Amino acid sequence: MADFDVIAMGAGHNSLTTCGYLAKAGKKVLLLERHDYAGGGAATQQILTPGYHHDLHSSVHIMIQANPLITNDELDLFKKYGMDYKYSDVPHATIFADQTALMTYKDLDKTCEGMAKISQRDAEAYRRFVELGQSMLPMIMPGMYKPQPPLGALMAMLDSSEEGRVMMDMMQRSSMDIINTWFTHDKIKMHIARAVSENLQLPDELGTGMGTVMFTALMHTYGVAQPWGGSGKLSESMVRAIEATGGEIRYNSEIKRILVSGGKAKGVELVTGEKIMARDAVIGSMHPHKIRQFVDGVSEPVLKRAENASLAAFSLFVAHYDLREPVQFRTAEKDVEKAIMLTLCQHESMADMQRDFDAVKRGELTDMMFSAGNDESKTDPSRVPEGAGMWHSTGFAPFNLLEGGSSRWDEIREAYGEERQKQQGKFVSNLNSDNIIAHKFYTPLDLERNSPNSMVEGDVHGVAPYFYQSVGHRPTPDLGQFKVPGIDSLYLVGPSMPPAGGVVGAGRAAAMVMFEDLGMDFDSTFQTGESKSKSTVKARTQAPDDGAVRLFDENDAELMTVDSIDTTDDELVVRGKTFGTMPLTARLGPGDLRRAAKMALSPAKFMTIVKMLFSKD
Repeated sequence: MADFDVIAMGAGHNSLTTCGYLAKAGKKVLLLERHDYAGGGAATQQILTPGYHHDLHSSVHIMIQANPLITNDELDLFKKYGMDYKYSDVPHATIFADQTALMTYKDLDKTCEGMAKISQRDAEAYRRFVELGQSMLPMIMPGMYKPQPPLGALMAMLDSSEEGRVMMDMMQRSSMDIINTWFTHDKIKMHIARAVSENLQLPDELGTGMGTVMFTALMHTYGVAQPWGGSGKLSESMVRAIEATGGEIRYNSEIKRILVSGGKAKGVELVTGEKIMARDAVIGSMHPHKIRQFVDGVSEPVLKRAENASLAAFSLFVAHYDLREPVQFRTAEKDVEKAIMLTLCQHESMADMQRDFDAVKRGELTDMMFSAGNDESKTDPSRVPEGAGMWHSTGFAPFNLLEGGSSRWDEIREAYGEERQKQQGKFVSNLNSDNIIAHKFYTPLDLERNSPNSMVEGDVHGVAPYFYQSVGHRPTPDLGQFKVPGIDSLYLVGPSMPPAGGVVGAGRAAAMVMFEDLGMDFDSTFQTGESKSKSTVKARTQAPDDGAVRLFDENDAELMTVDSIDTTDDELVVRGKTFGTMPLTARLGPGDLRRAAKMALSPAKFMTIVKMLFSKD
């Protein structure tokens, strides 16, 4: 007999998000976590010296800032469960080899003022670039945290308007193509390219260009944040929310298999042999490459497509240091200490940077290493003992080394980490033995070992952010709706799922799918203002105040808002919006119009239409 409505494999922030919504709606949830802490990629732990709180993976929260989970506090994380964000007026900064620095302030004017000292032309271009991105955000962000449309359908819709075609163009280009089109100075190019590459994408990788537009626009619109106390405080607040609503989290509980019977997920089996059954559903936080390992009964074509999902071209090498005192930067630009994202750029030119990106993709360890890092205690003293400091750095590195493969990382971990420390010393004057109390290095292989079911080959974002693995085709067209074809009541979450890896709160979209399948009303439960029932009632029994016409699908989901119907010499032109804000234009020529009239104007249909015209709203 089942003791729980829903059982979740893993307690990463995506599982926590999905279960948080279910628990608040009254479902009894159980999360089974293989570690002795929750959070997965959003976890903060004292891994070295007591009192020093390090973010194990994610440290910067960007994409989640526009999520209604945060903006509307849908799970009461801020109101009841201790969540609080620390924002900075410097989302991103770069220190160059000559110790000059370039700051991206949240204030666009201030950012452009700094860029103008390097290039007036690029400063003006940057303003236009950000404003272009900001004009796209209303078309993108409302749909970001919901189930995503199929890629083909989205492309067809985008291709129907000028604004959509601009987005299509950028989605299929590389970041470098877009950067070279807009900017001329290498420092500005490197500043932008290096930051966008945090998404684990090569600057010249086709099908990643939209990330460049989104990243800059988001920084100047929503800002960039870290939870007070560390990235894991988000996960900890979710744990409290789930437990307060009757949910349960069991640690040191590793799942061996998802139990499937009659084509339906029924529960889970732990590595200990214990079986736990679920009444309604099972949530699997698993990489598409791992489905075969955990789930029986999935068709071979689905499994092969899942196992063919592309991983990022490189991974990360991560270093944590406990320091006696805060770091001291060599640059005279003091605002770098406020930066939530700080790049240490040793490259002298964009060509040099691209050369080393190419080398990392080939599995080489470059002489000039990619580095980013910061002393998070400078803006959050609660992370360390009084008067102390910390250093958290990351850098791009291959998972499979050209010489020795991935297993060689165990041999070279310390030597490679020490060389990285030496190179970072060009930017930080006291990252040395006099100031370092303890350190810990994580190689790409270590990242996979820590999260083997999510970070395959050290890809902390699950799968690569390529065009063909975007929206409803992430990670594959089969799996993009958070379900596994042929297995009822099994739902997928994790960094591989839409809309993207990182801290996004993507579990919200998975929850929406589950609510619908379980006959629950997500919109009314969380008062999103997006309810189908609200839209249906407003459109069909009461004339909308804006005078627009609305078209619905067979499930009463709004497809399009029609703003105008115009004519040309040989066309009927219908203009409106879909997804709430995306411009859409439909055209009917003479033949199409005759066929439409023939379909609609049979005697019986004509009388119904006349009756509707004279009915009260």
